[in-house]
Amino acid sequence: MLPDAQKTALRERIRELMPQVRADLEALTRIPSVSLDAFDQAHVEASAEATAELLRGEGLEVEIVREGGRPAVIGHRPGPPGSRTVMLYAHHDVQPPGDEALWDSPPFEPTERDGRLYGRGAADDKAGVMAHVAALRAHGDDLPVGVTVFVEGEEEIGSDSLPTILERHGERLRADAIVLADSQNWDVGEPALTTTLRGMIRVVVTVTTLDHGVHSGMFGGAVPDAITALVRLLATMHDDAGDVAVTGLDAGEASDLDYPESRLRAESGLLDGVEVIGTGSLLSRLWTRPAITTIGLDVPTIERSSNTLVPSARAKVSMRLAPTQDDLAAFEALKAHLLANAPWGARVEVELEERGLGFAADAQGPVYDQARAAFTDAWGTEPVDIGVGGSIPFVAAFAERFPDAAILVTGVEDPDTRAHGANESLHLAEFEAVCLAEALLLARLGALPA
Repeated sequence: MLPDAQKTALRERIRELMPQVRADLEALTRIPSVSLDAFDQAHVEASAEATAELLRGEGLEVEIVREGGRPAVIGHRPGPPGSRTVMLYAHHDVQPPGDEALWDSPPFEPTERDGRLYGRGAADDKAGVMAHVAALRAHGDDLPVGVTVFVEGEEEIGSDSLPTILERHGERLRADAIVLADSQNWDVGEPALTTTLRGMIRVVVTVTTLDHGVHSGMFGGAVPDAITALVRLLATMHDDAGDVAVTGLDAGEASDLDYPESRLRAESGLLDGVEVIGTGSLLSRLWTRPAITTIGLDVPTIERSSNTLVPSARAKVSMRLAPTQDDLAAFEALKAHLLANAPWGARVEVELEERGLGFAADAQGPVYDQARAAFTDAWGTEPVDIGVGGSIPFVAAFAERFPDAAILVTGVEDPDTRAHGANESLHLAEFEAVCLAEALLLARLGALPA
């Protein structure tokens, strides 16, 4: 149990800290630290340096590490003798802004509207960085546990150097509990722990029917074109109800939370008259069952098209996997399906572009108990366990590297955050609750019997 006086003191301290925490968050958000190769990587370096300075300001011993990828920041500060160690994760790189005309304010100039702070990275995940900093500031010189902060610089491009970082610096990162602040809450005012994540594979499918393009009037009707063959092939991946038709894939059932279709429609922007796809509970479809999406096509554009039978066409396909699914086995299942369903004898090639395992936590034990209690104290309502349909492959990497650590997947986002999209934003009142919850969690873990 944490004394009420200590809870009250931490709440008041966080409230006092929030103006400066917000100012520091806005300064971080102004750095356009997009980690994709096409963008200026000097900004990612600047973001790492700014993060390192924030951690040094809280008394951490800090190093910026580069293991063949973007710069990551590792900081450590010991706790009292015999205390537990907690590792706090976030990432300082961000997604590209996309079409800036779709933003209501400049993407890298944080702007408040109606209690939300708008800007690329304001939520995903520079608010995660600042939640860790706020928790450290709340405890000041009386840090109740040892803390290691790990802020990655390439999460948005797949964390390619993370395995090397874990191999070379793993002992520095080892902890009794790991807080991964890169997820979301169930709703504004309703906190959540993320206990399942879907895995993913991404493939490029190439369909070829001709060795060169030919006149559609001369040969159409007898000779198949690659685009039509590709469309027919892609259509075989779903049945008429919209369920994935690839055999041999894992599927599970999600938590029994109230999630009506009206909420799905509102949060996704589904147009009136467009039906939802699939069968079973909505949350199972979103969290614990496979999903397949065609996310890109290499075909002639409408402006550049001609009356030609196109000889070859390509599609990029993203498949989300049940949390228990082996990613390579899923690739083989999808590849076998596509090869077996090649229309009209078309040549089909399937190339694996990216893969990542899912995550399913055994969310029990004293660390989880203290996390749920900290959330309850911060929000005044008990948290729920949720799944997330997206994939965060680094979570599985941490679980594999540190099998004895309790892994807490938390976050600052809510259903209106629009991470990765235009007008990404952070709900400022929720952000304060996130900061308070983490400060309370550190206090509670420090008070646990050894």
